[in-house]
Order: sequence, then structure tokens, then C-alpha cells
Amino acid sequence: MTDLSTLEPAIIDPFGRMVSYLRVSVTDRCDFRCVYCMAENMTFLPKKELLTLEELDRLCTVFIEKGVKKLRLTGGEPLVRKGIMELVNSLGRHLKTGALEELTLTTNGSQLHKFADDLYKAGVRRVNVSLDTLDADKFAKITRWGQLNQVYRGLEAAKKAGLQVKINTVALKGVNEDEIETMLNWAIGEGYDFTLIETMPLGEIDEDRTEQYLPLSTVRSRLQENFELTAIAYKTGGPARYYEATNKSNQAKGRIGFITPMTHNFCESCNRVRLTCTGTLFMCLGQDDAADLRAPLRTSEGNEAVSKAIDEAISRKPKGHDFIIERNQAPSVNRHMSTTGG
Repeated sequence: MTDLSTLEPAIIDPFGRMVSYLRVSVTDRCDFRCVYCMAENMTFLPKKELLTLEELDRLCTVFIEKGVKKLRLTGGEPLVRKGIMELVNSLGRHLKTGALEELTLTTNGSQLHKFADDLYKAGVRRVNVSLDTLDADKFAKITRWGQLNQVYRGLEAAKKAGLQVKINTVALKGVNEDEIETMLNWAIGEGYDFTLIETMPLGEIDEDRTEQYLPLSTVRSRLQENFELTAIAYKTGGPARYYEATNKSNQAKGRIGFITPMTHNFCESCNRVRLTCTGTLFMCLGQDDAADLRAPLRTSEGNEAVSKAIDEAISRKPKGHDFIIERNQAPSVNRHMSTTGG
């Protein structure tokens, strides 16, 4: 007979998938306005609706106690949240006990030069930096408000601090598709992993997504003209499928990942849920169903009510999403990417 007292805690969804990865959007605000993510004139949440840093810490801790092993802080842009390092330093205690295997961050890189050293000291060892072009003028158009040299500064600071960097690039038809090979070569030369992402139908934006959508199957075929792509077992806990990319002309090697929610979804192995800065838990990025964890958090001193609310929410985790990008079709879900942090 199995001794239940020796078993690790685990959150299991209705399809037998273990939920071990929590993504936490600490703010919906961002200092960029990327064209595929946000409208230029965004209406952000009133600050009074946001969970405090202490409440975010408490919710994350409940998830960790229930078996979450990987935790990623996202936004919006997480590093614009006032006092963010208080939260990072507090969550770092779970790394020291071994309850948490990894604490990571997704950022646009604009503020990374200020925080790279402190992130490393807190136990963060890996960051994802969203970057869609190496062309300064194009970067300004894509982000509307961003400056590329500021991101370069952040990347250098991350490297100097000892943080492993993964570049996340959204493949955009007619925008950056002509420089994806250049970006891969650059990433290999800098020692960064490189991940390509298909644009997703989340939230109303100012442009037609059918004009932006570029299937990664097309991108991969193009890359194979000049790169040998060999599938590898490497995983980071997210949905990317990784390959070793070898430049055929100079034999330089690096890792490239493909995240394909449109052409080949990754739902069968989904191990993730997403918590927003208001305490709303989304069990699937591509579905509207959500659970309110703020109410049980604020109406109870202990964590039993929160834990029960999490269990009830996970019991409704769907098998997968239903993303479709077609001309004149409304987004699959109305909330913007910045609400749930991707």
C-alpha cells in the first residue's frame, strides 16, 4: 500500500495533466504598446483593483504548497510594478527550501539594466526577453513607445549578472519575417536561446491580425535552407518545442524553440495556469472561463478557502483552446495579452 504521507503534493486537472507551472501577471501596465498585444490608447485597471505584493506572495505560496514547481512573473511589464523586488525576494525563499524549482521572469528588457543584479541575487537564473526586431526604426514602430538601445543595455546587464537569456520573438508577416534568420544568428552569437511565437487572437487591437499572422511551419521551412534543425528533448516548462540550430556555413550552434498555438497547439501537455494581478485565475490562455481567488483570499485569514477555490477551478480546466485567425473575425477572447501575460 502506498504511504500517502510521502507523496509530493500535486494539482491534477480532469485530463490527468499535472499543473506544475504558474504564470503570474503582476501588473497589466506596460511601458510599450506593441501592435500585436495592445491598442495604443489602453485603459488599464484602477490600482485599487490590484492585489498587493503581499497578497500576490500569499497566493503564489498556496500554489507552491499545492505542488507548483515553476513560477514565472509576467505583466504587462513586470518590472514597472512598484516594489517588484520585494515580491521577487520574498518568493525566493521557496527556492532556498526546495519547494520551488525555478523562479523566472518575462520582460520587454526596458528596465532590465536596473534589476538584473538584484534578480540574480534573489535566485532568478533565467529571463525571457521579448524582442521582435534588431532594426531600431522597426522596433519603434512595433512597440510604439520603445527604444531598442535600452533593451540592448538590459541584455548586457543580464549577461553580466549571470542570467541565462531567452529571446522571445513574435513572427509577424511582412514586418520581421525577413530578419528572423538574422536574429537567430545574432542570438547564437550572443549565447541566447531564441524562441519564435505565432501571433494569437487575444484582445481588440488597431490592426487586422490576418495581416500579421505568419505560420511557423513556413518560417521553419525557410530556416532549413541555411540551418540544420535537429529536434532535442530540452524543455523549460513552457510549450516551446526545441531544436538545435546549426548554421550550415559556419557550424555555429544554438537552441531555437517554436511556440505554435495556431498551427500545432500544445494543449495535450499543458501544465500551466495563469493568475492575474487582480487575483483572477485563468485555466486556459485561449478560454474565457476564470475563477476569482481574490474574494476567498481577502475574506479568510487562513488559506483553506483559497485552496478549495483553486481545486474547484482546476476541475474546470479545459482540454484545449480554440484559436482561430480569420479576416473580420472577433478575437477568440476579448482580454488583451497584457492581462494574463501570455
